[in-house]
Amino acid sequence: MPVVNYHGNIRDVQRPGISLTESQNFYKTWAADYDKDTTDSNYNGPAATANLVLKLFEGKTDGVRILDVAAGTGMSGEALYKVGFRSMDALEPSEDMLLLAKEKNVYGRLIQDFLGTNRLDIVDGEYDATVMVGGMVEGHVKCDCLEELIRVVKPGGFVVICMREVNLRKVPEYHKLEPRMAALQTKGCWDPVSRVVFPNYCEGEEGIIFVYRVC
Repeated sequence: MPVVNYHGNIRDVQRPGISLTESQNFYKTWAADYDKDTTDSNYNGPAATANLVLKLFEGKTDGVRILDVAAGTGMSGEALYKVGFRSMDALEPSEDMLLLAKEKNVYGRLIQDFLGTNRLDIVDGEYDATVMVGGMVEGHVKCDCLEELIRVVKPGGFVVICMREVNLRKVPEYHKLEPRMAALQTKGCWDPVSRVVFPNYCEGEEGIIFVYRVC
């Protein structure tokens, strides 16, 4: 059985009803302890996602361009680096978190911006994959971000989203996620590749990884 270690800061930053502004302000005081607290809570999302992304590219990492979305302090970037990826940029709204991500020395470009309906300062089809781990929690990234995740990926590339499986039911915003994914498939924007539920994502709860191939 996985060890369940509910952590106060993790719970506080995604408490029901928290706003985007409140969550971003929280990171100003939590950034320095983020890696330790999430590691203590058995945060396996980055490693699980990195291994899956490696399989998507059949173990070939040379020249693969990845955008780490909601990069935080760079834990997912580190995990991707460990399995062989070397060309990665980071997108993160929190300046404090992004400064810590820079210290990981795994990213090229560091982009401080929110992911949503706004157009990012990134050209169409820049990346082979967009990867977001842990961004879909209460008061963070909304379902309206999917089009932008697709836009910056070249045709044939991948959009990979990893999150707590329970949030699909627990967080009202994400009740809309899979229907919106299906609608984008109907529009010809992308096609589903896999939907994987796995154990011990964080704090003993299950995770889920969605993979779509951009059309």
